[in-house]
Amino acid sequence: MEIAYSLASEELHPTDMVRAARRAAETGFRSVWLSDHFHPWIDRQGQSPFVWSVIGGIAATTELRVGTAVTCPLIRTHPAIVAHAAATSAAMLPGRFALGVGTGEALNEHVLGDRWPPADVRLEMLEEAVAVMRKLWEGGQQSHEGKHYRVENARLYTLPDEPVPVMVSGFGDKSAALGGRIGDGYIGSAPDVDLLRTFDEAGGAGKPKFAGIKVCWAEDEAAARRTAHELWPNLGLPGQLAQELALPALFEQAVELVEEEKVTGMVPCGPDPERHLDTIRKYADAGYDAIFVHQIGPDQEGFLRFYGEEVLPKV
Repeated sequence: MEIAYSLASEELHPTDMVRAARRAAETGFRSVWLSDHFHPWIDRQGQSPFVWSVIGGIAATTELRVGTAVTCPLIRTHPAIVAHAAATSAAMLPGRFALGVGTGEALNEHVLGDRWPPADVRLEMLEEAVAVMRKLWEGGQQSHEGKHYRVENARLYTLPDEPVPVMVSGFGDKSAALGGRIGDGYIGSAPDVDLLRTFDEAGGAGKPKFAGIKVCWAEDEAAARRTAHELWPNLGLPGQLAQELALPALFEQAVELVEEEKVTGMVPCGPDPERHLDTIRKYADAGYDAIFVHQIGPDQEGFLRFYGEEVLPKV
C-alpha cells in the first residue's frame, strides 16, 4: 500500500502547491495527485489555479510521480486539448505522470454555456474522449469524427516515450465498469469492495486501484473538526448534488444544512495517528493499491511532518 499526497487546488495558491509538493518529497512521499477545477466548491475554499501550470512547477522542482484527480475531458476542455496537456506533462515527467479522468461536475463544466448532459451521456462522452486522446498519443496526423467530438488533421509533436496511463474515476457501477473496460487503472473514493469487483470483472483485474481520502490534522482535535467543517462541508451533501449544482453560491446555500458531525464522521480529524491509520486500513482491506491523502486546511507543513513521523513508517 502506497500513501500519496493530494493537493486540493480548491484551497491552495499555486505557489503553495509547488512548495508543498517539494516538502512532501523531502518528507518521504513518492507521488502527488492534484485536483483539476475551474471553481472551488464553496467560496471559503478560495482558490482554483490552472492545474497544468502547477504540474509544470512540480515537474521542474521534484522527482515525484504526478497525477490529476481528476480531469474532465468532456465539455470545458476538449479531449484534444487535454491530450496535448497530458502529453507535455508526461514528457516532462518521464514514466511519472498519470492522467486521472472522470465525468466532472456542472460546477466546472458549465462555464462556457454548454448543456450539462445526464450521467449516462457523460459516460458515453468519456469513453469517446479517451479514445480521441489515445489516438492522438499514437503520433502522426489524426482525425476523428464521432458522436460527441471532432478532430481534424491534428498532430501532437511533443510526445512522451511511453503512452500516458489513463486512470478512470468511478463512484457507481456504470463508471466502475467503464473504467475496467477503457482505463489503465481506477480511482475511487470509498472502500467499496463491490465497486472494485465490478471494475475487475469489466477488464480491470490486475490494474492499479487508487483512492482519495481527506483528513484534517491539527494538534487540537476540536480545531481540526472545525476546520474540516468550515472548508469542506460539501462532503456532507447527499446524492447527485455535487454533480448538478452549478455555482459555488448554490453549494454555499446547500451546505447550510450540513452539521459538523456529518463531515467529521467522514474525515479523520486530529493528532491521533491510529484514526488516520484505521481509515487507511479500510481501503487496503477493500483492495486498493494506493491512497492519496488530502490535508484539509492551510497547515500542510504540520500535516507532512505528522505523516512523515507518525503514519508513513507504520503503513
